[in-house]
Amino acid sequence: MPNQLMSKQLAPKKALHTSARLFIVAALALALTACGTTPRTVCNDPPVSSSSSASCTCGSAMAACPLQPGPEFLYATTIGGQILAFSIDRSSGALTSIGSVPGPTMSRGITSVNGQFLYASDTENAQIDGFSIDQNTGALTALAGSPFPTGTLSFPGALAAPPGEMGSASMFLYAADSGTVDTFAISASGAPTAISGSPFVPEAGFSIAVDPSSYFFYAADDDPPGGIFAFTTNPLTAVSGSPFTIPGQTVANSLPAGIADNGSYMYAALSLSNQIAGFAIASSGALTPVPGSPFAAGANPTAVVLAGNLLYAINSSDGTLSGYSIDSSNGALTALAGSPFAIPGVSLATDYFGQHLYVAGLTSIQAFGIANPGGALTPVSGSPFPANGPTLLTFVQIPPP
Repeated sequence: MPNQLMSKQLAPKKALHTSARLFIVAALALALTACGTTPRTVCNDPPVSSSSSASCTCGSAMAACPLQPGPEFLYATTIGGQILAFSIDRSSGALTSIGSVPGPTMSRGITSVNGQFLYASDTENAQIDGFSIDQNTGALTALAGSPFPTGTLSFPGALAAPPGEMGSASMFLYAADSGTVDTFAISASGAPTAISGSPFVPEAGFSIAVDPSSYFFYAADDDPPGGIFAFTTNPLTAVSGSPFTIPGQTVANSLPAGIADNGSYMYAALSLSNQIAGFAIASSGALTPVPGSPFAAGANPTAVVLAGNLLYAINSSDGTLSGYSIDSSNGALTALAGSPFAIPGVSLATDYFGQHLYVAGLTSIQAFGIANPGGALTPVSGSPFPANGPTLLTFVQIPPP
């Protein structure tokens, strides 16, 4: 079926290797085209970094400037079969509970599509739970027809979605599923429908990521000696050279866990070798190890998350969190001062501007302010915030009205 979101040619890919925040800012600029004829600048609030500055000029039809992003929310699956919802104070990063809804008891993936819908995989029951997100309060309401079955002999795991085009009817959801990847088109009501040819990939792991450009899709290779599968989208087609191996990996220390992609570089947690692998992303989607990769981490890193030019990784076996700065010129990682930090957790997420880090523990969610530059972590006032058995976290930024 047609895919308006991902049907562009691959040639401009390198020019579009940009973070998700720039994608949103560009979309915000388009939202202002009906506002007078005077050229205007969309300003971030808060700014992307402490050194950011911008001025806004608004047409006569614009009521106020700068244009601010919509509300921010954090969602968590739990071992008790609930999905917890929290609103986020954009300035402080503090969490406020806004309730919970029934969800899967065993989930290996949670993500949102276009800030409108939330999905959690139900690995045990071969289905995906879907919810609409109230654009003002963040409250969740089960979608009509939810949970949505994923088929016999199905074990849906990690979920991922393209960044999306604001107001676009083209919305997609990917699910890692027992050696394949399911691809769903999301209707205006939020219902997922498997697209023609799905599942597309004959082999893949339980960790997946969509490039911010939406042109490329990556999956961890769970078979020894391990590596990263790379695909172009629409439909998923293997990139030449895929899967891309990780230097120094053997049968004994293979199997990458969580992966993250900022459009220029890809990082994977190597849980058995206590390392983080890094790759540069070519215009074709091919991966090349960055200098010095793989990099030392704590014991059994299982999840990674990006925050601007910073990377954080959960080390599940020693109760620590590793932090790194990213060399923007080549993608190499340098451990932050004091890393690894004595912060235990099972999963983590960052907010829209990469100013706050959230870490799920056994009975709470810890929140930290991220220093820029430096990447030092400072507990948010009120942290840790009570949460009953959180397992996976995802952040949702509501588009501006």
